Formats: sequence, structure tokens, C-alpha cells
Amino acid sequence: MSNSSSLTQFLLLALADRRELQLLHFWLFLAISLAALLANGLILSAVAWDHHLHTPMGFFLLNLSLTDLGCICTTVPKAMHNSLWDTTTISYTGCAAQLFFFYFFLSEEYFLLTIMCYDRYVAICKPLHYGTLLGSRACAHMAAAAWATGFLIALLHTANTFSLPLCQGNALGQFFCEIPHILKLSCSHSGYLRELGLIGVTVCLVFGCFIFIVFSYVQIFRAVLRIPSQQGRHKAFSTCLPHLAVVSIFVSTGAFAHLKPPSISSPSLDLALSVLYSVLPPALNPLIYSLKNQELKDALRKMMTGCFSRAITCLFSSAQHSLCNPLLAQPAF
Repeated sequence: MSNSSSLTQFLLLALADRRELQLLHFWLFLAISLAALLANGLILSAVAWDHHLHTPMGFFLLNLSLTDLGCICTTVPKAMHNSLWDTTTISYTGCAAQLFFFYFFLSEEYFLLTIMCYDRYVAICKPLHYGTLLGSRACAHMAAAAWATGFLIALLHTANTFSLPLCQGNALGQFFCEIPHILKLSCSHSGYLRELGLIGVTVCLVFGCFIFIVFSYVQIFRAVLRIPSQQGRHKAFSTCLPHLAVVSIFVSTGAFAHLKPPSISSPSLDLALSVLYSVLPPALNPLIYSLKNQELKDALRKMMTGCFSRAITCLFSSAQHSLCNPLLAQPAF
């Protein structure tokens, strides 16, 4: 028997038992994290560099990329470390920090996706009021509210979860720290019920955002189908499809991971689903937006072309300078 006062570390779920599979998981996670870092970094640079993307959607896309970077950096590095060094431990403090940042960025992403849905609703259903309803001040306030709400939710859940006495060991059935698996170690009935109450409030908030997203897209599709020209309908749909795809992946993977029937639950399936909803969306979001958003594609193309041209110019100018300058051309001894 152990309790939270004497607990110094947790045991995470190993991604594989065989050493070859552990190294395979390490390289797989490394590839996914590098791809996510590169793709989200490119989007951040494109939005900051191209003035055509200095729009409400560009501003929210920048915040979404920051959130995706936070998500991928919260769970993946520790999983890579454990796979590479064949260990499963995480310190008590490290587990608390990982849980806080995971729920912070996860909540923030969901609220941002809700706000981006509102942006698409106003742009298509109320285009004449777009500048008024989504001015720079309003966008800043909505983004700040999303960050603050995510922070508050993560803080409340983390503080309450790690205030519970733990007496059921220290083995977590997950490859990262997550609230349901820590609650299984608790021996406090009242604290357990308090956390369930917090989860219930969070679920109501999440469900309210989901209803808003569904209602908004019903109105969006009705407005798009009333557009007389096929080109206009195609353009309107193309601005909504990236966001709809990101929301669908985010909601479906998270909902199925936590609401699947116990009869089909297994350690391997739980592990695969946890990877899908915690790692896959941050890696896929920039790909989806860059493939479907023409303005973003143009901005990325111009930025990369400009950087490549400047690099070639600097390379040739430095080469010419070294040829013209005999001191630089001579080898040093």
C-alpha cells in the first residue's frame, strides 16, 4: 500500500515489450513530432510573414498551431525517452505537469475550434457584419477567453486529482498521465466524487460547444446551398472543409477513446486510441489546412520561394566575394 505523500513516481504503460518494437516506436514518434513541429512552424511563419493572412481566421490558425505544438511537446518527448531508454517511470511532479499541460492545450484547442466555427458561420451567414463581429479586439478577446478557460480547467482538474490520496499502487494503464487512470489509484471516495463532478461540468461545457458547432454548420450548409453559382458554393465549401475535417478528427478520436463500450476494450486498443487522439490531430491539422486553404498554400509557396531565392543569392554573392578578395580566396595555414 502506498499513499500520495510517499509516492515519488508513477509507472507508465510501455508501448511495447520487445526492444525492437520499442525502438520502432521511438523512430515513429520522432518522425511524427518532427513533422508536426515543421508543419506548425511553417504555418506560424506564413501567418506572421504574409499580410494576406492577417485576418481573423489567420489569427485563430496561428493560435491553433501554437496549441498543436504544445500538445505534441507534452506527451511525445517522454514517450520517446521511455522507448529509447527502456524505462516506464515518470516523477510525481513530472506527471502533474504533464497532466496539466495536456488538458490545458487539449481544452484550448477545442475552444479554438469552436471559435473558428463561429468565424466560418459569420463569414458565410452574416458576411455584411463580419468586420463588426470579428474585429481585431473581438478576436483578441475570444482567443484570450479560450486560453484562460483552458488554463482554469486544467488547473482545477490537476489540483483536485493530485490532492487525492493514492493507495492502489503507482502503475498507470496509459503511456502518459491522464485523469481516469490516476483516479483508479485513489482511495478517497469524497475526492473521487469531487473530481467526477468537475468532469461532469467539463463535459457539459464540451457538449455545449459541440451543439454550437453542429448548429453553426447546419446554418452554414443551408446558406451555402442557397448560393446560385456553383463556383460560389465550391468556394464557400472549401473555406469550411478544413475546419470541419479537423473538428471531426479531434472529436471522433477523443469521444471513441473515452466512450467506447467496455466489452471491446483491450490494452492494445486503448493504447492505439490514446495515440490517435493525443498525437494524431496536432500532426494532421497543419496538413489539412495547408492542403485545403488556398491562401495559406500561396503564402507558404511565396515564403519558401523567397527564402530559397535569398539563400541562392547569398550563396552566389558570398562565393563571388571570396573570389574577388584574394585574402578570402587563399587557404589559411
